Amino acid sequence: MCGESEAMAEKTKVDVLIDGKTFTITGYESDEYIQRVGLYVDRKMSDVMKSNNKLSTSTAAILTALNVGDDYFKSHENELNFKKELMAARIEIERARAENSALLSRNQDLIEKNNNMQIQLAKRDAEITEVRNSIAARGGRA
Repeated sequence: MCGESEAMAEKTKVDVLIDGKTFTITGYESDEYIQRVGLYVDRKMSDVMKSNNKLSTSTAAILTALNVGDDYFKSHENELNFKKELMAARIEIERARAENSALLSRNQDLIEKNNNMQIQLAKRDAEITEVRNSIAARGGRA
């Protein structure tokens, strides 16, 4: 068991029980972590032994190693799939942000256009009112 920070960390020695036998494991991880790994291997070995109690210890250990390897590869494949999904989600988020930004900009343009049109409408209304008042002052009808 080797960690990334081997140079900085001190080695840990931990006794773990696997298949009724005590093994001293040396590593850079915490006692708790090494115990969890030992317990995991012990449970896997126990499952193998329960499925066929006539297996030798070495055969059971090989089958346990294969089961642990299977777990590792499945877990690694799941991790890769999650990373792909995460990357796709990040790309989708960036696309949505870009679309949102474009829509906000377009909305601002439309607000300005609407304001300008309302100003033009107010000017036209004032001109119409002025023309009507001018016609009414001359004695005509609007």
